[in-house]
Amino acid sequence: MREKKQEIQIDKRVFYRNLARLAFPIALQSLMLAAVAAGDALMLGRVAQEEMTAVSLATQIQFVQNMFLSAITAAGAILGAQYWGKGDRHTLEDIFNLILQLGYVVSLLFFLACELTPGLLMHIFTNEAPLIAIGSAYLRIAGWSYLLTGISQCYLTMMKVTEHVKPGALISSCAVLLNIGLNAVFIFGLFGVPRMQARGAALATTVSRVVELALCIAVSARPAYVHPALGRFWKLPKLLSSDFARQCLPLLGGSLCWGIGFTSYTAIMGHMGTDAAAANSVAAVARDLICCMCNGIGSAAGILVGNELGAGRLELGRAYGIKLKNISYGIGFLSTALVLAVTPFVVDMILLTDQAREYLTGMMVIMSVYMIGRCVNTVTINGVLDGGGDTIFDLYSLVVCMWLIAIPLALAGAFVLHWSPLMVYACTCLDEVGKIPWVMIRFRKYKWVQDLTR
Repeated sequence: MREKKQEIQIDKRVFYRNLARLAFPIALQSLMLAAVAAGDALMLGRVAQEEMTAVSLATQIQFVQNMFLSAITAAGAILGAQYWGKGDRHTLEDIFNLILQLGYVVSLLFFLACELTPGLLMHIFTNEAPLIAIGSAYLRIAGWSYLLTGISQCYLTMMKVTEHVKPGALISSCAVLLNIGLNAVFIFGLFGVPRMQARGAALATTVSRVVELALCIAVSARPAYVHPALGRFWKLPKLLSSDFARQCLPLLGGSLCWGIGFTSYTAIMGHMGTDAAAANSVAAVARDLICCMCNGIGSAAGILVGNELGAGRLELGRAYGIKLKNISYGIGFLSTALVLAVTPFVVDMILLTDQAREYLTGMMVIMSVYMIGRCVNTVTINGVLDGGGDTIFDLYSLVVCMWLIAIPLALAGAFVLHWSPLMVYACTCLDEVGKIPWVMIRFRKYKWVQDLTR
């Protein structure tokens, strides 16, 4: 089905103003979070390789927790954006109650696992006794931050969908800057503080999460903000819970497929040799930093489209979706140019062997093509389609393109056909580029043009 001529003329000034108002703070927030991971690796890498490796493995626990939390908060954002567009504050409070309940349960389970069985968790990722000991000490402290993360993420999600994205981004940025600063103090033992190394990184994370949650609660206490309805906290409408589950379950499936798939990519490249693993690690950091732009626009797209659809302006929401899909291609080609432009700087900045430098250069070139698919799919699938409640497609596309094509091909190339590391790396990038035609077919069916509110 070809796209019809838009029945409604978009006010470009209003559209771009709203897009910028939402996208820039979210992109900044994403950039700051990526900077924390890079800072942790650099600081601990200056202490000892074992400390850096153990913490890198231990933080995989939080990565798994975030898969569940991202599905819960994304479902809340999808419904929340539509009910905000409709002007239904009462239902927004019920949504807030619901995601707080689920987010807290998930966080509590991960907290208990970190406090009671940290050694067992570390055994999942390594059999090295020194790494298990360091990682277990890290988890016992960082587990407290995992308990708070689920609550603060719910507050930040509600700020984002109710046009308070700037305060939310400012709170996250302050927490990130505090985390980086305290990392330096606790890891290296500055200003008379004992040198704590990996445990210092955990303590810095926990303190920053406490401050983040306190700021979220304080800022959200203002009258203009949506608050949890404590008087009916446990009395959730059955239809709303059903609507939420209909959005959340496909998102959770997609999140788990994507997260485990990406972990598989890392494991496959890790078996290609030290040089290939080192180059892939550097390329992954560069990818996460550059993807912040499309992450911001993707989140903004879901809110903009959801607001219009929830308000009953389906044709305007459809026109917004088409406009955002077209913008995603521009962002993709811009990201391609950015990757190629920074490649010489990235290769020269990191101390690597000649072979690893050669691998990294090739990976950055391959990544430049990958960025087109990543940007288009992030904005179109995670933004426009999800904004209209078409969440099941992301799960379908991940199962087919990642698990039935990219991962088997990478495994065969690495362990059966003995391809070069660059060929295997190209296989891990295949899923995003390869599914663009399928995404466009799904987009033009316009199943996402629907009002999810009751």
